[in-house]
Amino acid sequence: MKRFILCVGAIGLASVIVGQQPAAVAPLGDGPWVYDTAERGTRIRVSVVTKGLSHPWSLAFLPDGGMLVTERPGRLRIVRDGALDPQPIAGLPQVQAGGTSGLMDVALHPKFSQNQLIYFTYIKSAKRPDGSSGYWATTVLGRARLDGHNLSDVREVFAAEPYGTLPGGDGSRVIFAPDGTLFFASSHRREPEGPQDTGKDFGKILRLNDDGSIPKDNPFVGKPGHKPEIYSYGHRTILGLAFHPQTGALWETENGPQGGDEINIILPGKNYGWPVVSYGRDYDGSKIGERPWQEGMEPPVVFWVPSITTSGMAFYTGDRFPAWKGNLFVGSMTVGRIPRTGHLERIVFNDKGEQRRESLITDLKQRIRDVRQGPDGLLYLLTDEDPGALLRIEPAQ
Repeated sequence: MKRFILCVGAIGLASVIVGQQPAAVAPLGDGPWVYDTAERGTRIRVSVVTKGLSHPWSLAFLPDGGMLVTERPGRLRIVRDGALDPQPIAGLPQVQAGGTSGLMDVALHPKFSQNQLIYFTYIKSAKRPDGSSGYWATTVLGRARLDGHNLSDVREVFAAEPYGTLPGGDGSRVIFAPDGTLFFASSHRREPEGPQDTGKDFGKILRLNDDGSIPKDNPFVGKPGHKPEIYSYGHRTILGLAFHPQTGALWETENGPQGGDEINIILPGKNYGWPVVSYGRDYDGSKIGERPWQEGMEPPVVFWVPSITTSGMAFYTGDRFPAWKGNLFVGSMTVGRIPRTGHLERIVFNDKGEQRRESLITDLKQRIRDVRQGPDGLLYLLTDEDPGALLRIEPAQ
């Protein structure tokens, strides 16, 4: 597989003042909004499907046309025919919510139509083993059977080890592979040495069977000092997973600190460098490592300086936007740590690398948390706001 690196040049943005009060959320109008895009003949209409969500995180499409939406405070919602059900789905386990912690991704089992199973990721807290008070939590993959407005047979499929004492650095995705295994992202959670320690699940992408057991062909099975569930390591805050529609390779987005957001192609057993190397700087402005890449660590396919605070990602494979076929869409929550700069990025590749990119819906000033292609070939976005919204992108007449 060909690898390529791209740096996006720094943008002249004012510095964020330490201790500055957070900017007010940009109110989202009722829409719709119509845009001419950079691709000839591609004019889009962005409309609001529903509002009233609280920090929505992830979206999954049900076979009957409904949509499941997770809310970070710990609620699972359902949208049908453009209406948000006022009652959350009952039966979720207790979620450690607050800050970046809470309920995150949701995905349907490949055989959902037969077994009604859904998978979800969240932060779980517990009492410290020594009985002392304080934060003690980890990233968990859960599973349940969706029965109308209730969850049954709820179980913890896998809990990342060990529990940690530092809140923050949260981010997790779950995606099923064609062979029926699944990839579960466990972010660094501010543990400084964890992402490079193969005896811990911090800062890793884990590969599991759908019941939480370990596939026998995982890269570290049988290797002393390596947890057998690990598929790749050296990751920071993992916020997007998607399979390339032509190559079948797993692609990933992760956030850097100030600069150094990345898109990576995930290969078994490989080290992606955090926190040894990065194209970003730490929050105090200091360098991270002596250089941005070194031998034995995989370089990113794309990186951003300044950060765009990458979130969910989706390759477009539909027919509603012919000029966009094969393009990668990545959500952005803020650019250069400047509030109200979130948007949607469209990236065009060929077999040699990136050709061009386009920033979309910048005028809405919304934090875009997730982007998905629906069964109807349209794009759907979640805004990470309170109140947040579900948006739809369709061709304009």
